[in-house]
Amino acid sequence: MGKRKLQHFAENKTFRHVIEPTSDEMLNDRFALKGKWGEEFFGNTHPIVLELGCGKGEYSVGMGRRYPEKNFIGVDIKGARIWRGAKTVQEDAIPNVAFLRTRIDFITSAFGPEEVSEIWLTFSDPMIGQSENRRLTSRIFVERYLKILRPGGVIHLKSDSDFLTEYTLEQTEEHGYRLLEVSRDVYGEMERFNPELQQLLNIRTHYEKKWLAEGKKINYCAFVP
Repeated sequence: MGKRKLQHFAENKTFRHVIEPTSDEMLNDRFALKGKWGEEFFGNTHPIVLELGCGKGEYSVGMGRRYPEKNFIGVDIKGARIWRGAKTVQEDAIPNVAFLRTRIDFITSAFGPEEVSEIWLTFSDPMIGQSENRRLTSRIFVERYLKILRPGGVIHLKSDSDFLTEYTLEQTEEHGYRLLEVSRDVYGEMERFNPELQQLLNIRTHYEKKWLAEGKKINYCAFVP
């Protein structure tokens, strides 16, 4: 493991806003913040929005800056990636953004029933050629989300993958989810979205900027399971 990565892991442990539960806490449902994120971590009752597979946390940070009346938690297992977003939160003193380092498979061990208001899936791995149960919009994952989402909670997918977008739309039809929005070219169709959604969709990650520079179109869909 590289020296810089080790430094990032060590620095993560000094950040109050980076939570790294143990495997025992996740596997045996012993995580102390489950059901208590608002009260015990953020100190308020604002809605909680998750970014799953957050990578460097650019979306979590971007949403946190735009919406101080909401709390945002980026979830990823890769501590070295989380470090970048966590460092920005520390340097800019953003009070409503946190990061949780854990596997998304354990999401129901991290959050209580109806604790989450929305979920964002930003540029998730489409898992082409692998079991569909590993895709973050598969039925097995959506069933987990339903255990923590408030009634009517929205799941957003923003993706460069036509494959994952099409798969997700097939899932919404097969399982009777309520499809709210779908676009195969977010930036080409931006004007048709409401102003709040435009603000959210205009957040661009590092890799998204590269794909756009290459002329690649970005997909978006939103649904209520």
